Amino acid sequence: MKAVVQRARDANVTVNGEIIGEIDHGLVVLLGVAHEDTEADAAYLVNKIVNLRIFEDKDEKMNFSLKDVGGSLLSISQFTLYGDTRKGRRPNFLQAAKPDAADNLYQYFNELVTQQGITVASGKFGAMMDITLTNVGPVTIIVDSKDK
Repeated sequence: MKAVVQRARDANVTVNGEIIGEIDHGLVVLLGVAHEDTEADAAYLVNKIVNLRIFEDKDEKMNFSLKDVGGSLLSISQFTLYGDTRKGRRPNFLQAAKPDAADNLYQYFNELVTQQGITVASGKFGAMMDITLTNVGPVTIIVDSKDK
């Protein structure tokens, strides 16, 4: 599984012009699922993401995690993270998991974040979504469960 993690002052996701999820302070996570990913990959990402020390302390050093600052998480399913651009100009998405398997792991990821005491807002799996966020810093980190 791959995650693009962005520190956000605020963020929301809309479907058909209607806000379906929003957070005030925390992280926006774009989450991609590959064929071979398992619940262990989701657990690894959740543990890594909620404990990443990417929020600033009083000395403006990144010393605090999402858990430390009491932030929320906006979770967005993003199969295009597995777009392969090595050949031609149109990416192929052959590495991305099939929708049913990807949705199951996406929902499992969200459940695990909630179990960590973090409020989770989410997009709608498979829908055309518009994401709006204020990226603070900017801080954007890529986390891949294959790096464990």
